[in-house]
Amino acid sequence: MKNTLSFKEFWHWLTEHPNCILRAGTADSVVFDDDDYHWRFSEEDVRTLLVQVMRGKRPVAEMFIEPEHVTAVKITPGEKGEYNFDLVAEIQGQPQVIYYFVLTHSYEAPDQSPRASGHRRLH
Repeated sequence: MKNTLSFKEFWHWLTEHPNCILRAGTADSVVFDDDDYHWRFSEEDVRTLLVQVMRGKRPVAEMFIEPEHVTAVKITPGEKGEYNFDLVAEIQGQPQVIYYFVLTHSYEAPDQSPRASGHRRLH
């Protein structure tokens, strides 16, 4: 398992795994997944990415992420088979988690993905 990713690698992979997200947040807030919700990813503008939790067509929560501030994404095992993806920024010379995502499985490099071998895995 790879322990650190670039934000670009992580974002591309995350957008292909929306049904695997259990929760996401910041130091001040957390959004939990629910059977009635779905996760949506888009660009607010050229410098800001948007993560929305939707119930039908209505937004329940939003997170705005500025990729230029994310220096790395650190992956650590969580509790009970969960995997933490911490988006880290340098703040006053110190690494700090500014956003996080918790998923049901760890990162799979594109060449390790079941799709790469012709098998499709349901997420």
